[in-house]
Amino acid sequence: MKNIKTILFDLDGTLLPMDMEKFTQIYFYEMGKCFAGQFDPKVLASNVWESTKVMVANTEKRTNEAVFWEDFEKRLGDSSSVLKEQFMDYYNNGFKKVQASTTQSNAMIKAVKTLKEKGYEVVVATNPMFPRQAIHDRIKWAGFEPEEFAYITSFEDNHYCKPQLHYYEELLEVLGRKPEECLMVGNNVQEDMIAGKLGLKTWLVTDCIINRSSEAYTVDHEGTAEAFYDFIESL
Repeated sequence: MKNIKTILFDLDGTLLPMDMEKFTQIYFYEMGKCFAGQFDPKVLASNVWESTKVMVANTEKRTNEAVFWEDFEKRLGDSSSVLKEQFMDYYNNGFKKVQASTTQSNAMIKAVKTLKEKGYEVVVATNPMFPRQAIHDRIKWAGFEPEEFAYITSFEDNHYCKPQLHYYEELLEVLGRKPEECLMVGNNVQEDMIAGKLGLKTWLVTDCIINRSSEAYTVDHEGTAEAFYDFIESL
């Protein structure tokens, strides 16, 4: 770790432990309520998923926000300005009920505090598929304040999603870091640990691990959030 200057943290399942199935259920249920009488909830959810897939697959340097709304507006046949206003109302209200699917990790809270005390730059490298407000809300649910982090990826600012390597390349460019100066900490084998292909060091947090493949994977470190905190303490 002698060359490491920046620690990149995934959010959902890493800094913020969660029941992903419960999260998804509440997320779309509350969204359906917000758009009740306007769109069939199942059709709405299906279109959100499809536009999200388009956004994740994008490799052009266009913001995730622009890619998502262009596709979503075509699917629903409604103006994006009207939809955006309604979605922000949803994120101001119904979305907050998703917090019931999350908990806090004392180990991660201590780890971030310790890293900052030791002089490391700490970044939230979440998959930027949500508006900034929803990301900041989840950071607070995890027991942090957005201001504690040097940079936070977001729907509005970033141009690519995980598992695109472009996502990590852009992040390195924004931070002004070389791959060997960064450690990526996450719970998703495919989305987070792929950073290792660019030369970033990797730590797979296993408490809420997501692995969508039966293939063997390679990481630099692996263990629970408590194990990660012990590692940080030893630096």
